[in-house]
Amino acid sequence: MTASTRRIVIAAVVGAAIVAWALWKVTSVPLPGGPALVTRVQQLNQLATVRYTVQKIVELTDNKYPVGSESILLIVQARVEAGVDLAGMHSDDVKVHSGTVTVRLPDARILNAFIDEKQTKVWDRTKTWWTPWVPYSLDLEQRARIAGLEAAKRSAIEDGILTQAETNAQTSIRQLLLLAGAKEVRFVHSSLT
Repeated sequence: MTASTRRIVIAAVVGAAIVAWALWKVTSVPLPGGPALVTRVQQLNQLATVRYTVQKIVELTDNKYPVGSESILLIVQARVEAGVDLAGMHSDDVKVHSGTVTVRLPDARILNAFIDEKQTKVWDRTKTWWTPWVPYSLDLEQRARIAGLEAAKRSAIEDGILTQAETNAQTSIRQLLLLAGAKEVRFVHSSLT
């Protein structure tokens, strides 16, 4: 993990902690039951807990009819955000027993991915020299951008963005619930309950 990625992760966790503190400050009461806690957690909505910046090189070739081809080499820089969507939680996803809160969080997922247009560049674009009458493809660059964005998402997942997003979400929600009066917070996977 690069230093800039670490800074982004730390900023996301600190931001989530500030949001948790603000929600607690506004709605601070003794530890409520499961449905009321679900409402508090749902207020966080889509909790984006980590952002990766991924750079990919995409090369596409478009074969022309009847002869020739066109190629593009595109350097795509994308930002991929992951977290958990808390809006879909139900009252049975949070259980309170003797001050211990057990939370069943939704699985972490990619919440947003977009291309950084300032950092994305066409490095090379060529067509076969013997077919100068064949026009450039209007959608080749767009297809390369879409392929680059999909490759960036796959790369972020392979690099562990979902695991990190789940860990960061648990940290943020644990802080929120401890501030709300919980003595202990436990997390279980959706498939285990």
